[in-house]
Amino acid sequence: MEILVIVRLCCNCTYVWVLLDRPWVAHSMLTHIQDLLKHTPSDHPDYPLLQDALRISQNFLSSINEDIDPRRTAVTTPKGETRQLIKDGFLVELSEGSRKLRHVFLFTDVLLCAKLKKTAVGKHQQYDCKWYVPLADLVFPSPEESEHCPQVHVIPDHELEDMKMKISAIKSEVQKEKANKGQSRAIERLKKKMFENEFWLLLNSPAIPFRIHNRNGKSYLFLLSSDYERSEWREAIQKLQKKDLQAFVLSSVELQVLTGSCFKLRTVHNIPVTSNKDDDESPGLYGFLHVIVHSAKGFKQSANLYCTLEVDSFGYFVSKAKTRVFRDTTEPQWNEEFEIELEGSQSLRILCYEKCYDKTKLNKDNNEIVDKIMGKGQIQLDPQAVQTKNWHMDVIEMNGIKVEFSMKFTSRDMSLKRTPSKKQTGVFGVKISVVTKRERSKVPYIVRQCIEEVEKRGIEEVGIYRISGVATDIQALKAVFDANNKDILVMLSDMDINAIAGTLKLYFRELPEPLLTDRLYPAFMEGIALSDPAAKENCMMHLLRSLPDPNLITFLFLLEHLKRVAEKEPINKMSLHNLATVFGPTLLRPSEGESKGHLTLASDIWSHDVMAQVQVLLYYLQHPPISFTELKRNTLYFSTDV
Repeated sequence: MEILVIVRLCCNCTYVWVLLDRPWVAHSMLTHIQDLLKHTPSDHPDYPLLQDALRISQNFLSSINEDIDPRRTAVTTPKGETRQLIKDGFLVELSEGSRKLRHVFLFTDVLLCAKLKKTAVGKHQQYDCKWYVPLADLVFPSPEESEHCPQVHVIPDHELEDMKMKISAIKSEVQKEKANKGQSRAIERLKKKMFENEFWLLLNSPAIPFRIHNRNGKSYLFLLSSDYERSEWREAIQKLQKKDLQAFVLSSVELQVLTGSCFKLRTVHNIPVTSNKDDDESPGLYGFLHVIVHSAKGFKQSANLYCTLEVDSFGYFVSKAKTRVFRDTTEPQWNEEFEIELEGSQSLRILCYEKCYDKTKLNKDNNEIVDKIMGKGQIQLDPQAVQTKNWHMDVIEMNGIKVEFSMKFTSRDMSLKRTPSKKQTGVFGVKISVVTKRERSKVPYIVRQCIEEVEKRGIEEVGIYRISGVATDIQALKAVFDANNKDILVMLSDMDINAIAGTLKLYFRELPEPLLTDRLYPAFMEGIALSDPAAKENCMMHLLRSLPDPNLITFLFLLEHLKRVAEKEPINKMSLHNLATVFGPTLLRPSEGESKGHLTLASDIWSHDVMAQVQVLLYYLQHPPISFTELKRNTLYFSTDV
């Protein structure tokens, strides 16, 4: 009778909760079950049930007792085999039309998706299993199947950029409070708000779909921020599936024990947001990372090859640059340089792809990358090693492929200095009034030609003005424009469009003073902060009229171009807000003498000044067309002295 009572208890979910809440009871029951097994004949009908009860108890105790299993990497399968945790991490699942943060665990034979349960203070934290798929039943959808999946709603970039600004503003407040030895309660309140905003960003930024199917018909969809992560998960699962795996169904008890073990087995403890970091952890690098992708070797057969570069930003990874496709080769020689903006970044990733030109193989899923990943690798950005004036050469190994690259870092305050040209013969670093007078033009030739080329063949390019052009190409164009070479137009027509867009940005960035002038900068900052719409309109228009004619005409010329780019937002993904974020600081950031003290903190990359610079340009971009003639003819007066 005693045996039956124990077995019934073991096969009931209540037993699991007894174990979870009172592990000392589990130790006692384990000893009791072992004694019962010794005195139970192997042909007794309850013998298999007692074996299951013993296995479940041992499995649970191994997951909660670090002395028994110090590595905390294994649990036991229904067959008595060792089930190891291979990989785990936080992923965003699209479930019932909304985004949910899940902790996903990949074991040797099963993929388990869980969420952390809310528990009372002092209680042992637990995971709640949302679903699981045995790896024997897990399949990846084909491109054709993906066509029929619902489209993923992508959060507009400007909403993500707005949230980055809010997070950075709060981060600056926290740093200032600490510097001034502010109240700990105020700091905690700011940190809580920062965590909420970071969590929103983490939840809403991923847009790359990662779909899996259960052979039984159920499908699941995760959203990732990088093709790197998707490849990691897919490769880890496919590697395990090469083994002889059998389909199975976990009982409710086994599932709860497995889920209960996840808390101890997990290797990733915190969701990847910056406020989770300790104060003594590296805040990452703020500034510009210059990377030259030299070459690659190790390919077994010729292919059309290119590389992409990613860096981490606000807890997730962002693609920043892409080399050209080197066709039909086993040893591509790119030798292309890129300038990548860092926002507290700590890692650089390089992914090597084989370009797919076969239209029949295209996957029409939203944001789906169809090109095949040949290799991928990641390195940590060590501030001491990177922050030198000299190039640092390195090799990254990926699946037998070796990619050679060089890099160096420039701090933000150094890279954004406006340095006047020592010679006044070129166009870069020369006052715009000098250039237009010399050319006898209203708008500098370099501005007109770059804009004309972008509108001719780059206005539908995804990420135009945001994706980095090859730095060596940009420098070549800069030299040609400075020398006023007669082959400029031929060179422009042959050059990659991102390099031309980068040349235009570089021209405005290297002006000895901003296009909207140092003198008017404080007034622009005051004007954009006005709350009364009529007063703001009067002030902002008055400020434009106060600009020198070459500056004003060039600004209006650029403004109309950026509006035309934004009209193609459904194709190029560049909204007015995106363009304001790219060009605002470039057109307004004061010259070195005016900007001392502006960048005092690392997070001032998104300081109040930078946010205001973006808002100034956005105001004019959202304004109805502004005519130079009408603007000059208008005689509205505004009392502010500019």
